[in-house]
Amino acid sequence: MNISRRSILGMGGGLAAAATLVACGQNNPMASPTGAASPATSETGMATGEKVDLTQWYHEYGEAGVKEAVERFAAEYEAANVTVKWTPGDYNSILAAQLLTAEVPDVFEAEQGGSLDQIRSGQLEDLTELIGDAKDQFNKSVMKRFTFEDKIHGIPQTIDMQLLYYRPSLLKAAGVEVPTTFEELVAAANAVKTSSTGGFFAGNDGGIGVLGTLFIWASGYEQLNDDRTEAAFLNDDFYKALVAYRDFSKSGGVVQSASAEWYSPDAFVNEEAAFQWGGLWSLPDITKAFGDDVGVMAFPAMGAKGRPAVPFGAFGACVAAKGKNVEAAKDFVKWLWIDQEDKQVEFSDAYGTHIPAKDALVSKATKLSSGPGSEAAKFVADSGFANDIMWSGAIGDKFNAAVSNVIKNGADPAAEFEPLKDLIKSELEKLKG
Repeated sequence: MNISRRSILGMGGGLAAAATLVACGQNNPMASPTGAASPATSETGMATGEKVDLTQWYHEYGEAGVKEAVERFAAEYEAANVTVKWTPGDYNSILAAQLLTAEVPDVFEAEQGGSLDQIRSGQLEDLTELIGDAKDQFNKSVMKRFTFEDKIHGIPQTIDMQLLYYRPSLLKAAGVEVPTTFEELVAAANAVKTSSTGGFFAGNDGGIGVLGTLFIWASGYEQLNDDRTEAAFLNDDFYKALVAYRDFSKSGGVVQSASAEWYSPDAFVNEEAAFQWGGLWSLPDITKAFGDDVGVMAFPAMGAKGRPAVPFGAFGACVAAKGKNVEAAKDFVKWLWIDQEDKQVEFSDAYGTHIPAKDALVSKATKLSSGPGSEAAKFVADSGFANDIMWSGAIGDKFNAAVSNVIKNGADPAAEFEPLKDLIKSELEKLKG
């Protein structure tokens, strides 16, 4: 199992660090990044001549065949000589350092279409006009996250997501329906658990790390207000959601320890839990184990104002604003990630299980054309959420600690989160600069 794409999706405050997007990198998703101190290079394209030379960076995807595919894509571009650089190790750190030099990559991947630092420092070319009317072809939740101050700095490549797995036969045997609210999930998990199979599993920390931010979205709120000046979730609905999960955890319905972590399908496949929070990347292994006896759902609505929610992550193809061949780089990005739909489907469908970034291409992905895969793809469009671009690490760390203290240690949520009001305000003021 690989996690490089999934790191974008790690939930919780920061979000929980190891998890959901960067589905394609380290084979051990919890391991510290290792590898070469500088990017490995792989030459592709035609011999250098009169055509412009471009350099394109990717992080190291774990799925077999991705490297060869992107090299082939680059070689098929006739308007420039494109050199693909495959970047093992801590991609984000290596990229950040390279963008401060005179030799910036012309085209490169960036999580969620670029960070606030990259945008504010002028490292990313504005691609708003490049995507133009094609913006409406892409998943609306992804494009919302890729848009900052009405500008777009990255073109979505593919989507990864988290979701809840269950087995319909177990629910039928217990006489319960597929839950649509958190209260129904609690009842269903407790109804289907047995002496050998637990009810609900979301990680060996009781699910706190991966589910933390979901409690905001599922209770009906956003992380920040529209002006990004303060928190938008510090209210009784959110506090009640935390208490509801704490009660669920204490009821015995939540599996606190399993043979593997939430991002692995093993606990579910081994029937250690009837419901498991996991990633779309686990769907092939789960369907291999149980065939048609597999169902998927979003995290259910929590409370009267709640809504279903799933987190997603997407890498975006960005153009260096200070590159030597900006216009040629933009032409290449348009060609590959807007025009070449066959390659976009291949990139999402042939190497692991991912969702094409364009809505119309989802049905062309064989793993998503029907059944649970098709349902999962709809969840992102209807109920997809991602960390706000200004949800900083400092905010996330404090948020995670407060969630843990409420659920694990029984702290009063209103009192525990009171200090976050001023912290979030001050952090946002700094970020607005």
